[in-house]
Amino acid sequence: MVNVAAIQMRSGDDTAANLATAIARLREAAAAGARVAVLPENFALMPSRDSDRRALAEDDNDGPVQAGLAATARELGLWVVAGSLQLRNGPGERVSQACLVWDDQGRRIARYDKIHLFDVELPEKGESYRESKHLQPGNRLVAVDTPAGRLGLSICYDMRFPEQFRALVEAGCEWFVAPAAFTVPTGGAHWHVLLRARAIENLCHVVAAAQWGEHPNGRSTYGHSLVIDHWGRVLAELAEGEGIVTAPIDLAAQAETRRTFPALAHRVPLAGPAA
Repeated sequence: MVNVAAIQMRSGDDTAANLATAIARLREAAAAGARVAVLPENFALMPSRDSDRRALAEDDNDGPVQAGLAATARELGLWVVAGSLQLRNGPGERVSQACLVWDDQGRRIARYDKIHLFDVELPEKGESYRESKHLQPGNRLVAVDTPAGRLGLSICYDMRFPEQFRALVEAGCEWFVAPAAFTVPTGGAHWHVLLRARAIENLCHVVAAAQWGEHPNGRSTYGHSLVIDHWGRVLAELAEGEGIVTAPIDLAAQAETRRTFPALAHRVPLAGPAA
């Protein structure tokens, strides 16, 4: 078994302060025995204005946030899954929402760009979100081998699209991360249900690191960072506040369940309905 940590933050518009908090939480995770630690979506920046995303973004493989996390991973001997930060894509106005992974030697070994962008209206709350106005969607699934098993990367809104996770399982993934900045209304309604469903239907562990509380732009996020096992059981949860939760990923128990309850092997390719 390998211990993993989900880090919960209340990030603001001061990137240096957010990075300092993230590094402090990574130190806590390492001290608690975690081999892999997951930061939330937008851990480095929850901007006051969406238009600030490009101005405060970093170039790929260059910038103080990336350098700081690489150095911290190397110092602590800790794998770091950097939930998401904004990376520039060249001269265009839109940036990528990228989940980056560093190994325990501080080497960056993976980048996943968020595929599904959060473009929704919540009229009962008077809230509107248009991520596609400022973010460039990704188009490629990413899996990476870690000390806790083969990991499938996702970011927040992706969790509503089960086909993404099934494709990652078909690529050999044994656990998923879902770093998020979930809104309070949708969090209360769907957060636990969606994450437990992704775990249950794929017989995979899920680690969801979340933003929590009120941010400078007036947005409130749901929190409830979770570690969920392959049977859908919540192993650890931090409902409110900033901090960490840790729990083990037990690949032996997961493999035994997949053997005795072989739902993944029972999948049947289906054609579309008859005309």
